Amino acid sequence: MLRFDPFGDVDALARGLMTGSSVGSVRAPRFMPLDLYKVADHYMLVADLPGADPGSIGIDVDHGVLTLTAQRSAPSDDGVQWLASERFSGTYRRQVSLGEGIDVTKIVANYDNGVLSVTIPLAEEAKPRKIVVESTGRQQAITANASG
Repeated sequence: MLRFDPFGDVDALARGLMTGSSVGSVRAPRFMPLDLYKVADHYMLVADLPGADPGSIGIDVDHGVLTLTAQRSAPSDDGVQWLASERFSGTYRRQVSLGEGIDVTKIVANYDNGVLSVTIPLAEEAKPRKIVVESTGRQQAITANASG
């Protein structure tokens, strides 16, 4: 009997991402999980960077692309006998297209407890606004013709 496991490929991919090197070797991070959402007049980007060196975090904007980078240092191997080594070290990098209507001069960021929060404000001209309809103050009678 042939058995088909629909999640076998997904499990193999996950194992490949999480393992793939021997005990005690440096493994490079594969991804930087993030959330991106809009609140009122700005976007919020929240990225998980556990163990990243705060001084290594970089945020650049170039031609409408926001680039996040961070470094997580590996502990020294001097005098260490590794029993397990599952934590990634190396450089994280992620890019997000900003699109039109962003005020790149007012982007601010905060790193707290391994979480990077980036506030990306909309430009004034891109913010929704309500248009006031003015009246001339004259009333005009509407007449209906009865035909029939």
